[in-house]
Amino acid sequence: MTGHKQSERQVVITGLGVVSPIGLSLEDFTRNLRESQSGIRPVTTLAFTPAPHHVAGEIRDFNPASFAKSREQKKAIRVMCREIQLGYAAANLSMDHGGIKEGTIAPERLGVEFGANLMFSVPEDLAEGCFAATDDADGSFHHDWWAEKGMPKLFPLWLLKYLPNMPACHIGITADARGPNNSITLDEASANLVIGEALRVIARGHADVMITGSTGTRLHALKTIHACMWDQLASDFEKPEEASRPFDARRNGQVVGEAAASILLEDADSARRRGATVYGTVLGAGSACANAGATPNLRLAMALAMKAALRDAALTPDQIGHINAHGLSDRKIDVAEAEAIHDVFGNLAEQVPVTALKSFWGNAAAGTGMIEIVGSLAGLKEGFVPPTLNYREPDSACRLNVVREPTAPRNPIFLKLSVTRLGQASATVVQGVA
Repeated sequence: MTGHKQSERQVVITGLGVVSPIGLSLEDFTRNLRESQSGIRPVTTLAFTPAPHHVAGEIRDFNPASFAKSREQKKAIRVMCREIQLGYAAANLSMDHGGIKEGTIAPERLGVEFGANLMFSVPEDLAEGCFAATDDADGSFHHDWWAEKGMPKLFPLWLLKYLPNMPACHIGITADARGPNNSITLDEASANLVIGEALRVIARGHADVMITGSTGTRLHALKTIHACMWDQLASDFEKPEEASRPFDARRNGQVVGEAAASILLEDADSARRRGATVYGTVLGAGSACANAGATPNLRLAMALAMKAALRDAALTPDQIGHINAHGLSDRKIDVAEAEAIHDVFGNLAEQVPVTALKSFWGNAAAGTGMIEIVGSLAGLKEGFVPPTLNYREPDSACRLNVVREPTAPRNPIFLKLSVTRLGQASATVVQGVA
């Protein structure tokens, strides 16, 4: 099935972990996918967000301490911002699900590949320092006071709470993973890229198991402002759960969200030796970046990434059972994605099933790609391709076979596609277990 990769080590998926707006366990997550239960709703974790109508794909009832198994881990959680906590929790869930515990894998054969976004401090963490460097008389902030008066008011380990390489660091420490450890910060493209990197680490024989995942949020006091400035956000909807409408003629923007997911990638021989359950096989990965001057060419980038992933997997478009789309619900980007699918799949573009899972939880930036992959894997394991919510009026500019209800798969191979607003695209080809 893997063409030129047959001489290399086969890489399988042996554990899944999700922390999402539709579930903090794989069971809840899968059930809500099948039952078409949206996680987009009024925001409760922030006092205010500029997101239209104050709705988002929000994770509720998340207690990071419940994922800690020792006093040291509980202490470490206090030095993590929310994004790091989400990724850390997802990784722990994937290790538990895959049966990875102390002594299961030699530490030097266990590694970490994790994707994240740039992480921004919340205003509360900086407030005391800023007030200390502010003149009470006229309310003006003095930069030259910051070093002496402002900085001493910050939490001493403040910087460590917001470094995008810290999810991989904390996970590596907790798992005693002494093999390759890498972080990728490339917004929505991150998940496919960490899978591609982990795939090649294992294929080269540098590790037997890679804890692979991504975490991200756009539901943040500052990041949501940026989303309002840079992106088209959904505003014309009657109910929050109807806000994200990928490829639908009525769509008018994306929804901000938060999510994290992790998968265990493992050498197939290692998985057989320890009797691990296999949930899928990674067949190939590809990426591309296309810009004309300062203008990103999203259509070209996505087409090139899909072609690269198919070439890496030694597969042709007719062998793909479904496409797990980027599906942003943006007026222009959805069209560019549909056109890219036509560029690659040709006459098959209007036949291959397409699902867009941001309709369940919005855009969690780096966190969305991996949770969407887990969505396809979890659905296939239960015998269905997850649906796209709110797809009611086909758009003639997006001529795709969009999955509207949980559907029996044509075959268990799917292609996952992601892209950033700057034209950085990534794709993976995965064979699930149906």
